[in-house]
Amino acid sequence: MSTAFCLSTLERYRRRRRAHELAWTLSMAMFALASLAYFLAAGIGWGPFTFRYFYLFGAILNVPYLALGTVYLLGGERRGDRTRRALNLTAAFCAGVVLTAPIKASLDVPGIPSGKEVFGVAPRVMAAVGSGVASVVLIGGAVWSAVKLLQLRRTQANTVVRGGITPGRLALTNVLIAVGTVILGTGGALFSTGDTMVDFGIWLAVGVTALFAGFLVSNPSGATERSPYWQELHDLVRAEQPEPATA
Repeated sequence: MSTAFCLSTLERYRRRRRAHELAWTLSMAMFALASLAYFLAAGIGWGPFTFRYFYLFGAILNVPYLALGTVYLLGGERRGDRTRRALNLTAAFCAGVVLTAPIKASLDVPGIPSGKEVFGVAPRVMAAVGSGVASVVLIGGAVWSAVKLLQLRRTQANTVVRGGITPGRLALTNVLIAVGTVILGTGGALFSTGDTMVDFGIWLAVGVTALFAGFLVSNPSGATERSPYWQELHDLVRAEQPEPATA
């Protein structure tokens, strides 16, 4: 599912060259890599390499790059570019730490090894801050956008934009993004089968599917141009931001 999402956003980025779509593509590529590590661990057991890149791409970096797309959409290109540069530097630093951090405990355990037992403080802080802050950005941005779009729907109730996209449809997109983010953040804690590998795998798939559904809802068949409602939402955001100071 992550790979399908990644290829879909890549196709859209190649066609339109919009920065938020590239951010989503990178994020979904990381989801796919983390899922591959998880798949290999389920089949042959955890090893130092698979756990390191599962932890890096699945617990630290993927959600921040997904949130970067939200920053581009709601904050504009200037804020997005500044955030991207800072995130790239941070990601490189995190990769260096995770790939060189000593492993303190055996990985031969049932289920998923605990980060607090395997790694020291630094990788665990990176995972907590990266996933936590990025989830707040994603959920907050999705809820805010949904509210604004529903307000547009009330004021322009009979309008349907090109490709059949309505404000209500785009609001549903944001709701699905928020739901998918919440599901991914639970880490399989919504119910328990007694097998942590199974629980986590189910909710990883459900969460990514919700995100992908949000992407698909926002781009129904035949919609090849950006919805005017996204542009109007962007204009609302820019209107609420102070003008930059001039010399």
